[in-house]
Amino acid sequence: MEKDQVKAPAPAVAATPVESEASAKEASKDPNLSAAEMASAELAAMKAKKGNTGIKASKLGAKKKKKKVKRQVASGRAFIQCTYNNTIVTLADQEGNVLSWSSAGHIGFKGAKKATPYAAGLVVRDAIEKVAEYGLKEVHVFVTGVGAGREGAVRALNINGLNVLSVKDTTPVPHNGCRPRRPRRV
Repeated sequence: MEKDQVKAPAPAVAATPVESEASAKEASKDPNLSAAEMASAELAAMKAKKGNTGIKASKLGAKKKKKKVKRQVASGRAFIQCTYNNTIVTLADQEGNVLSWSSAGHIGFKGAKKATPYAAGLVVRDAIEKVAEYGLKEVHVFVTGVGAGREGAVRALNINGLNVLSVKDTTPVPHNGCRPRRPRRV
């Protein structure tokens, strides 16, 4: 070979991990390679040893996840919390395990609009849409708070397809416990 002639690189051929490991080991021992080429050859040898061929696990026949079947709940409880600022609806099973929830703020209402009866109706509809896969048909309703969305939320439960079995007011009432705050001067 003459001085000006350069050795042409061999064409790249896809090899099995065992073949590529052997060729990478031989290449790393070649004295004519530069330090960078030796390092890349050693890295290729390490990858071949691990079995990393660049093929994703999904293409190698990885197991697909089975879709989880939701348990069926025929009757449950609806907890409605109505404050002066917001309305929160939680749908649960008979033991109290939450199936879905929604609030006026979560839907996108802001400010004073969160406490309206219209917002309460949309909150109930959103919570019922989320719980549809459980097959909930009838609920016992527990209402807490003194907000404007109380009646609207209970009506919306019935309108959106849930059978209301009972309605109970669970608003905490003090037996003249704490001293109330001063009246506002408006």
